[in-house]
Amino acid sequence: MSINDMELAAIEKLRPELTAYCYRMLGSIFEADDAVQDTLFRAWQSWDQFRQESSRQSWIYRIATNVCLDKLRTAKRRALSMNLSEPASSIMEPRDTLPRSAWIWPAPDTIADPAELVVQKNTIRLAFIAMLQTLPPRQRAVFILRDVFRWSAKEIGEALGMTSTAVNSGLQRARAMINRTNLQSDSLRDMDAYIDGQLLDRYVEAFEAYDIDALMALFHENGSLSMPPFVMWVRDRANLASFYEATRSHCYGSRLLPINVNGQSPAYAQYVPTGPEGTLKPWGIHVLEIKDGKIAHVHTFIESTLYSRFGLPSHLEARTTTGRQSGQ
Repeated sequence: MSINDMELAAIEKLRPELTAYCYRMLGSIFEADDAVQDTLFRAWQSWDQFRQESSRQSWIYRIATNVCLDKLRTAKRRALSMNLSEPASSIMEPRDTLPRSAWIWPAPDTIADPAELVVQKNTIRLAFIAMLQTLPPRQRAVFILRDVFRWSAKEIGEALGMTSTAVNSGLQRARAMINRTNLQSDSLRDMDAYIDGQLLDRYVEAFEAYDIDALMALFHENGSLSMPPFVMWVRDRANLASFYEATRSHCYGSRLLPINVNGQSPAYAQYVPTGPEGTLKPWGIHVLEIKDGKIAHVHTFIESTLYSRFGLPSHLEARTTTGRQSGQ
């Protein structure tokens, strides 16, 4: 049988949740987009093989899982900076980098149904994504479908081509491995649910003025900062102050544009001056981790291709002013 417009629309409607699933599996919104596109293409191509007695959802997720498993077969584990090295002992401008494939990258909130974000907020935080990457790919799929999406063992078995017994066994092994995992980023998995808007306003004001003393007042004493694709990361206020001073010439005159990422975590797109004409260009996405009313960590993802994926402008004018986004 051929696929009609109604069936095509039904498959396309699954795109946001499939992207959320593939993002958790792969740790990269770029890879997730590719995986979902491949999944939908395969579904359209093989629609005549779809058996009506099977769940359409299970069938689509089986395709998506196989696509992700293919991608993960030769891939190395993605990570956050905190899980790759100890904090820098000597503070200077960062130099050493790793390829884009080494890193976990943030994702826009549009990859999931807003109604689900309340329930799943902690399961899409960057630290949770980092934890998922420590699981073997098939166990990762079982864990996500059971403990995040709340599917039954029977539903997971249908989607992954496994028995319910095998699903439960895989889930037990995945949970045991997670309990044994000791990542530095685990400290960021339980951040504040309520974010004080005044704190965010102060962050924007201090950063745009590049007032280092004002910035330091917003961080915990052992607060930290990371900058993928740079390997170096910095911890403790004194080191943070030294780092901000070392990078002043690059960041002074920046503007921050508010966005929401990974479960509505407060975040900002940084635009830096490019020359005397006053145009500001994309530089990095700041994702703030807030604990007990202060900043615990700032992930600064320095990857310009993220800007178009987040629907951000390609440049700003120097005179552009930005404020805190409503609801942040």
